Amino acid sequence: MVYYKCILELLHLSGHHVSPALLYRWRKEFSSKQGSSFPGNGKVILSAAEQELALLKKELRETQMERDILKKAISIFSKGDNKYSGS
Repeated sequence: MVYYKCILELLHLSGHHVSPALLYRWRKEFSSKQGSSFPGNGKVILSAAEQELALLKKELRETQMERDILKKAISIFSKGDNKYSGS
């Protein structure tokens, strides 16, 4: 614990304010992931399943947005036509 207090004090003196909880989290991540920990540029480390889930969520958002645009287009083009219900 003394080690962490020294690190926190050094960080504080250098103008960096890091909470003990954050320092503990960094230590825990480093010990569990070793070489793949802290890849740089603030990128989160994702497993293959997490990457696929993120990709699917992104595709779903894009598809929903496209659907909403098409619904609006149908309602605009069919205002006087009464061919399309828009639902």
